Amino acid sequence: MSTAIPVIMKKKEHFDRGEDSRSQDFHEKIFELEADGEWIVQRVPDDHVLVPTKYGLEKKIPRGHLWHHKSCGQCGHIPGYSTSIFWVMRKLGYDYEDPRDQTSCTAWNYYASATSNSAAQAAVALRNFATAYASGFYPLIHCGTSYGHYKEVRAELLRHSELRAEVRRVLAKLDRPMVMPEEIVHYSEWFYAMRNEIRAHQVRDMKGIVVTVHPACHYYKLVEGDAIYDPDIYGGQRTAVVTALAEALGAEVRTYSTWFDCCGFGFRHILVQRDFTRSFATLRKIEVMKEEANPDVVLTHDTGCVTTLDKSQFAAQAHDRNVGVAVMSEAQFAALAMGAHPYKVCQLHWHSADYRPLLEKMGIDWEAAWAEFQEDIGRLERGELQYLTWEDTDA
Repeated sequence: MSTAIPVIMKKKEHFDRGEDSRSQDFHEKIFELEADGEWIVQRVPDDHVLVPTKYGLEKKIPRGHLWHHKSCGQCGHIPGYSTSIFWVMRKLGYDYEDPRDQTSCTAWNYYASATSNSAAQAAVALRNFATAYASGFYPLIHCGTSYGHYKEVRAELLRHSELRAEVRRVLAKLDRPMVMPEEIVHYSEWFYAMRNEIRAHQVRDMKGIVVTVHPACHYYKLVEGDAIYDPDIYGGQRTAVVTALAEALGAEVRTYSTWFDCCGFGFRHILVQRDFTRSFATLRKIEVMKEEANPDVVLTHDTGCVTTLDKSQFAAQAHDRNVGVAVMSEAQFAALAMGAHPYKVCQLHWHSADYRPLLEKMGIDWEAAWAEFQEDIGRLERGELQYLTWEDTDA
């Protein structure tokens, strides 16, 4: 791992697994409740990868047959985020379900306004889990907030029988069973587990591309023991997702002093103190990255993080601040490495910060790619195409 500032880390050699420690395994309780008839546990498919978590417990990441729990923010603000995830899976040959009957996790309401209640939040989670279970596909969570929230829901359901009873009454009205997945899996964990397969399909050279990583708070700060930590990445002292993939693709990952800070989104203050959000994102994150690491691109793995770090830069540029760096998800970065079209698949035209210097450094002729995209848009307008097909999305 390359760094722009000195970082001293030691690999973890011992993990405390005592009954009172944070690393206590929750799986035993999940299966105990199933044996008691309280819910159904949806097992991870046999075709899975074992990955290390923060306190040394192994986690199962399924390779395929996945039910995509999409993100409202991705679909609404960063559509190339979701399409890149789908495109990579198709390129690797893994099947999936893109459901039309998924609901929002409603975690924005919970974190931003606190106007909901535990039973409602848990019922929404288990309603989606039951929908995935009925489809026969295993749930894969796109949004870091949904992922963190669902882990908190699981923790509360494991502790409180009265909450389970209340949720059961709600689901009975929906004619849905109580279902809890064996593992709650975030898409970035899938990319971590699949990084060597992704590298095997890489067609663009990422050597010389300098990356900084923003780890999403709701991925690794909520129920932190369930996040992936790898002794070979940051000495096991920071979450390994995103960084491990970027390094596998040949990019140079540089660290910076405010890596632990929030992106600035923060839920409530993005709604009521937006100037604070923009200031925090640019002054505490982007400017520090520029001064200490000077990256070509910032990679992160959550809807709100990509949105905030990307969209906040325009205001700082108006004040001549030291900003101006491309921001995208590691899914888009991986798709580009595998040959995805920057507009048809990754849809970088939805991003605010200038990504074109990055594309040029990757060897991508963005002007030609844009002309191809515009040509297909014209064909859509003339009725010659119904939609952009996957077969049309290779660069």
